[in-house]
Amino acid sequence: MLKHTFCHIPGFGAGTERSLWQAGLHGWDDIFNQPNLPLSSKKEATLHSHIRESIAQLQAGNGDYFYGLLPSDQQWRLFPAFRDQVAYFDIETTGLGDPSDYITTIVLYDGRQVRSYVSGQNLGDFARDIADYRLLVSYNGKTFDAPFVRRCLGAPLDQPHIDLRYVLGSLGYRGGLKGCEQQLGIPRQGLEDIDGSFAILLWHDYQRGNAKALDTLLAYNALDVINLEILMVLAYNAKLAKTPLGLEHHLPLPTSPSLPFAADQDTIQRLRSQHGWSSY
Repeated sequence: MLKHTFCHIPGFGAGTERSLWQAGLHGWDDIFNQPNLPLSSKKEATLHSHIRESIAQLQAGNGDYFYGLLPSDQQWRLFPAFRDQVAYFDIETTGLGDPSDYITTIVLYDGRQVRSYVSGQNLGDFARDIADYRLLVSYNGKTFDAPFVRRCLGAPLDQPHIDLRYVLGSLGYRGGLKGCEQQLGIPRQGLEDIDGSFAILLWHDYQRGNAKALDTLLAYNALDVINLEILMVLAYNAKLAKTPLGLEHHLPLPTSPSLPFAADQDTIQRLRSQHGWSSY
C-alpha cells in the first residue's frame, strides 16, 4: 500500500491523492511514466522529489519516515511493507495504572513465534526482544500497554505503532478487543468468560501456588495477541476496500498457531464461583 500512497507528501492531502488515483496514477511508478500530471509545475516537482525519497526510505526499511509523515488515521498503510518485522503485543497487569500496579505477563507474537514474559521470571527480557522489531501492533496499546511498559520496564517502544482500537473504531467496530472479536466472528476458544479483571484473579491464584492459573492467564494473554494479527488483516482489507486500488491488494487471512498454553477450566470455574463471576 505504501507504494500507492501520496498523502504523506507535504501539501498532498486525501483529496489530491484520490484525484491522482482517479486519473489512473495508482502508484509511485505511474508518476514517472506519466508525462503530463494533473498538477501545477510546483506540485509536480514536489511529488517527484518526495517519491524518489520515499522509494529510498522504503528500500532502507525506514518505517519511521512514513510514520512521521502519514496522517495518523492512515498509518495502517505501513502494515504490509513491514509485516515481516511486526510485533503484536499485549500486557496483563494488576490494575489500571495506579503507582502500585505492575505488569504480570506479556505476550509477543511476530506471526511466527509466540513468546511469553512473566513477572518474577523473565519479564525484563521483553524490553530487549521488542527492540528487534520495526512495527508494533496492539489494541489500546498507545493508551494503556505502552505507557505501562515504559514505566515498569524502561523500554522506549519508539517504533511506529498501529493501535487497532482506533483503526477498528474508524470502521465502526467498538466495545473493546473482545467486542471487536465478537462482531467479526473471531472465536475465543473456551476463554469467552475471561477479561482483564478476571486475569487479575488468575494472577493472584497463581501467587497462592496454583501453577495452572498462570497457564490459564498466559493462554488468555496469548490468544489476545494471536488474534491481533487476524484483526490487523481484516482492518487493513476493510480500509483498502475504501480506496479504488482493487481486491488484488487484499491480504489473505493468516493461519493462527495453536495456543502454546492450556487454560484450566477447573480453575476458571472455581474462581468464577468464588467471586460470583457471571458469564458474558
